[in-house]
Amino acid sequence: MFYHVKELQFNARVSKPDPAFATLLLEQFGGANGELKAALQYFVQAFAVKQVHPDKYDLLMDIATEEFSHLEIVGATIQMLLKGVHGDLKNAAEESEIMELLKGKASKEGFIHNAMVNPQFFNLSGGGPTLTDSNGNPWTSAYVTANGDLTVDLRSNIAAESRAKIVYEYLLQHTNDPHVKDTLRFLMTREVAHFQMFQAALATIEPNFPPGVLQSDPKYSNKYFNLSNGEDVRGPWNEGKSPEMGETWEYISDPIEHVRKTKGMTEGHGKTSRDPKEVDKKNKELSKKKYDEIKKAMPKGEAQWSKY
Repeated sequence: MFYHVKELQFNARVSKPDPAFATLLLEQFGGANGELKAALQYFVQAFAVKQVHPDKYDLLMDIATEEFSHLEIVGATIQMLLKGVHGDLKNAAEESEIMELLKGKASKEGFIHNAMVNPQFFNLSGGGPTLTDSNGNPWTSAYVTANGDLTVDLRSNIAAESRAKIVYEYLLQHTNDPHVKDTLRFLMTREVAHFQMFQAALATIEPNFPPGVLQSDPKYSNKYFNLSNGEDVRGPWNEGKSPEMGETWEYISDPIEHVRKTKGMTEGHGKTSRDPKEVDKKNKELSKKKYDEIKKAMPKGEAQWSKY
């Protein structure tokens, strides 16, 4: 059940109209890394974890609802940045705030250019926000990722919060309005907070690596292929031990020769500290654990989502 409170979560304010920045801000309204994408992604993911991880269901629904609040903040800010645009285009009142910004041929030509690049604001939407990105591309559900495995979804959410955070960081560089900057900093900071929440939730699931159930084949899990021409570059991603499995990286400096020598990676796989029999045992144990976990959580008889 959703209940709308008319006051915004953050008191968004705008000093003066700025249709150009309003266009940029559309990225966080209807763009691939925006608030609508985040809200619906966490909302959809929550359904699959309701029975097995009710605490994570609560987390996902709470953050999804806050993201809808952020969508409202972004939409309100866009609307304020477009103050008077639609009426001015109809009335062309010289004393209006928008017209004051358009004194001179260059300013008016720039305004016309913006209207051609993104006509939704100026010709189609009536001066309100639209579910598009800053280039006018319509929002699509393809932005939403939900895999039904909580460890996968939480990692996807951590990445989503990272992308949203950096977009706000970039947007801050394109406005001089102190009130708008305050709003953007609030929204950016909440992305960082959500990042930490998802990270903490992932840490409560054991085991959570690798994502899913199957442990991965030890014949291939510790190999690093040098597929770049030039100087060999080494780092903790291809020397020493792997961070999660603790395997020693095998650096393959000549991948073509390696593939030929091993007959297409079917023979002579090199050394690994992981025992294939132990891996198979873990696969079976974890498969049973996950199966039992889900089956046990499923209600017997009549299904009921809520308890009243």
